[in-house]
Amino acid sequence: MTTSVDQPPQSVEGASTGFAAFTARERWVLLVASAWLVIGLQLDAYAHATTPELETFWTPWHGVLYSGIAASGFTLLWIMKSRLPAIPTYQSLLALPNALRIPCAGMAFLLVGGGVDTLWHNIFGIEQRLEIFVSPSHEFIILGMVLVAMGPALMMATAPGRVLGTGGAFLVGISALFSVLPIHIYSLHATALGFRHLGSGDATPNVYSTDAQLVHGYLVSTALLLVPILMIGRRWRLPIGLPSVLVSIPALLMHLMFASQTAWWPHLTVAVAAPVLELLLRVADRLVTLPVNGRWIALGLIAPPVLWGAVLLVGQLKFGTVGWNIHMVTGLLTLTALTGAGTVLVTRGIQYLQPE
Repeated sequence: MTTSVDQPPQSVEGASTGFAAFTARERWVLLVASAWLVIGLQLDAYAHATTPELETFWTPWHGVLYSGIAASGFTLLWIMKSRLPAIPTYQSLLALPNALRIPCAGMAFLLVGGGVDTLWHNIFGIEQRLEIFVSPSHEFIILGMVLVAMGPALMMATAPGRVLGTGGAFLVGISALFSVLPIHIYSLHATALGFRHLGSGDATPNVYSTDAQLVHGYLVSTALLLVPILMIGRRWRLPIGLPSVLVSIPALLMHLMFASQTAWWPHLTVAVAAPVLELLLRVADRLVTLPVNGRWIALGLIAPPVLWGAVLLVGQLKFGTVGWNIHMVTGLLTLTALTGAGTVLVTRGIQYLQPE
């Protein structure tokens, strides 16, 4: 696991724009508010997954979710208060640092999505199964959550320094988790962290089949698990254990929300394999001399097939078959390696925004 970071930008956002630096209090209060918001989504997802007859908008879980939206909104207003004139203008809002503009954009999506969602349910009814994951109002809510939850980490990124202390690592890690969890939940229709982990056992799997859906799920989950690690690694040296947390916790939470009545072994395999894989990659990082980009690409190529290979290996040992032949298994692991490398190249290709 590489700990190298890119060269720092020439100036820290906010340092030369006339805005006061974000305080620890502001970052932590926004973290609590965004956690409230995303936990509301997790509770609502669990309620819908375990209570199929849930056919009303007025539930305690929606109460937690929408009160979380309110808490996040008021927190952002409080943070912006000292950074805006008495009468805000369009120009003054645009002049806010990205660490505020991005969660504020998220709040706009939440307000629009939440308002439309209530109207949508009243007119068209409650979405069921796959409908939940493609409903337009839900898409706005998920996007808003992701952008708001990114706020604490973005605020931390405006501070100088390339090494995170214990508190900073905890804040950035939790912010990253709450940013990516809504996407994991919303991609339940194509995920390797949901209900199914092994092939159907068909001798010749069909193109349009559960097997094909599961292959897509391994690729989507590969990208979603890598992106927060890569983004944090672009700004700071990765604290020991943080990559494992960003892989293990989503796997365990996805099981609790959607597959709590099924066997634990696939998610536990991911949770155990992640720290072992991180340890091995950190040791290899000290032994092998590669340029920074080469180390990250190696991470993308090696980590996904090893992680998912561990899941398939445990499945093979447990059941005697993974439900796929040699073509499917080797092809799947190769695809996850290529997806990992591609995710690294795209994520590291994102350029720093320099303040004007």
